Amino acid sequence: MFKSQLVAGALALAFSCAAAAAQTPAPPQGHALTADDLDAFFDGYMPLALARGDIAGSVVVVVKDGQVLFEKGYGVSDEKTQAPVDPKTTMFRPGSVSKLFTWTAVMQLAEAHKVDLDTDINTYLDFKIPPYEGKPITLRNLMTHTPGFEETDKNLFMTDPKKMMSLEKALKLWVPTRVFAPGEVPAYSNYGAALAGYIVQRVSGEDFDDYIANHIFDPLGMKHATFDQPLPKALQPFMSKGYDKASGKAQPYELIPMAPAGGLAASGDDMTHFMIAHLNNGEYNGVRILQPETAIKMHGVAYQHTPGIPPMAYGFYHEDMNGHDIVGHGGDTLWFHSDLHLILDQHVGLFLSQNSQGKPGTAIRGPLFKFFMDRYFPAPPLPPEKTLKTAKADGALAAGSYIDSRGSFTNIVAIGGLLGQAEAKVNDDGTLSVDALKDYAGNPKKFREVKPFVWREVHGRGLLVAKVKDGKITELVTDQIPQIISFLKAPWWRSARINVPAFLAMLAMLALTVLFWPVKAILRWRYDAPFPLAGRAATLYRLTRLTALCDLVLFLGVLGFFTYAGNNHLELFSNSYDWVLRIFQVFGLLGVIGTIAAIMNAAVAIGGSSEEHPWWTKFTDVLIALACVLAVWYAFSEHLLVWSLNF
Repeated sequence: MFKSQLVAGALALAFSCAAAAAQTPAPPQGHALTADDLDAFFDGYMPLALARGDIAGSVVVVVKDGQVLFEKGYGVSDEKTQAPVDPKTTMFRPGSVSKLFTWTAVMQLAEAHKVDLDTDINTYLDFKIPPYEGKPITLRNLMTHTPGFEETDKNLFMTDPKKMMSLEKALKLWVPTRVFAPGEVPAYSNYGAALAGYIVQRVSGEDFDDYIANHIFDPLGMKHATFDQPLPKALQPFMSKGYDKASGKAQPYELIPMAPAGGLAASGDDMTHFMIAHLNNGEYNGVRILQPETAIKMHGVAYQHTPGIPPMAYGFYHEDMNGHDIVGHGGDTLWFHSDLHLILDQHVGLFLSQNSQGKPGTAIRGPLFKFFMDRYFPAPPLPPEKTLKTAKADGALAAGSYIDSRGSFTNIVAIGGLLGQAEAKVNDDGTLSVDALKDYAGNPKKFREVKPFVWREVHGRGLLVAKVKDGKITELVTDQIPQIISFLKAPWWRSARINVPAFLAMLAMLALTVLFWPVKAILRWRYDAPFPLAGRAATLYRLTRLTALCDLVLFLGVLGFFTYAGNNHLELFSNSYDWVLRIFQVFGLLGVIGTIAAIMNAAVAIGGSSEEHPWWTKFTDVLIALACVLAVWYAFSEHLLVWSLNF
């Protein structure tokens, strides 16, 4: 990495110029897309971005008109040896970009009439996925992320090869709860993609890994690409290390039981073969993996959730920008982060992967693609759009709390959907903001209403569209995020605006109750003051404090576990650690039972004498009882005490 101040200053200037260019109106004619210009563009962006982000290395490749136009490695693949990234051979983990190989395999089987995209998938499975609201799931639903499954996190990542399970076993451990009818709500699903891979395996008669190798990798000449896990010995010398930050230690090779959803390892050069094949409608170097009509269909519209917002293709998602027809996919493991974009009408493809998560707030991929498009394929001017007079009124209807459709609704992780909601609000100038949609500086974007319930980004092109039913807004959808999720308006009783303050107040009251219990005892001992209660009142007093302690263990334990595990420790999301959650649940059950004592304690305090129960103890005992009752509500409404620990 570059460390001299002179070089860093020059790179900073290049970076700031690129950022400024993205904020100003694009010229009518972009830069010529040449190898020399790409070299200057990426060399002016990547080294500083890696250094600022504490990212070890990255690979960037660009193809055009069936040829590799640019491919280059930046940084290192191994911090210890300082081995540079070689775009030809250094292998990265593209994460969910792997799904594009799964979807391509599905289209191959559909082309051969071995599967039908609109048939109940149970036709191809050896276990049953029950219908929801009378509707079965189809492969089209899986490819467009509309099967209606809630999110799954358990057993998604592993690090111990001895605990690695087969695709079949991972899928059959449990079927995620269906929370939406098929084809109605986009909710990104790794389980759904893995199901599609299992169907490929069963219909073809080949293991999924072998099928992809035989029908995609080998025909495309992808020599440094595999779905095999653990990584085959022959390929291990080419595999980049993965890092949280470049300044940290190398991490173990990530194992993904549901491999069709994210198990690929591949070099940047091998990814050019795959991109060229799709840009050439299924052909690479004289070899076909798809017929032209199949490839054209795959890149077309498979699902349109919201008119005016780029649709879902068959596995690819549309990310149309600057007036161009673009399909692509992003991918993330814990350590590797990747993006693939195909600008179909220009026969151009871009792939980037980085081998480190890096520092928070130093994202490379999104800004890079935006700058790339604005430099080489600038947007035509937008026609004049006036802000509607109904902007404030319609914004007020849109304001409120929203739940991500890609979430957990019926399992122990449901509390995340309560505490992590997006908030829409009307600004003083009448614009609408959603805190989940931020600019590159981390500030919420502002949108102004240009059509009824359609908002355009201020000084930008982004759209925010509301779905309205019976005069009420039910969803917000944006082209800032592919149509793999939507924001669902939270009902008032589940709104974060009400529940977050109530939940925090409950925790605070429980914590103060537990904290002051020993403090008051120490003070009585210090000043030789007698305990004012006796008999039944004393017992209820102590049981109430124990109840508060049990409630705290449940909530802080569960939240602490998922926060820690979700922060780069996803291997904890496995059956091996269920016992930890069970301990918290036992305390939670004791807290539920103990709430009876807390209510009785409040009743005794209210009815007791002013000598034993001064007004402030009556008041606090009532607050403690209310906190315990709220704890019972949240324990059950957020499914913290469910028997199944599948999530």
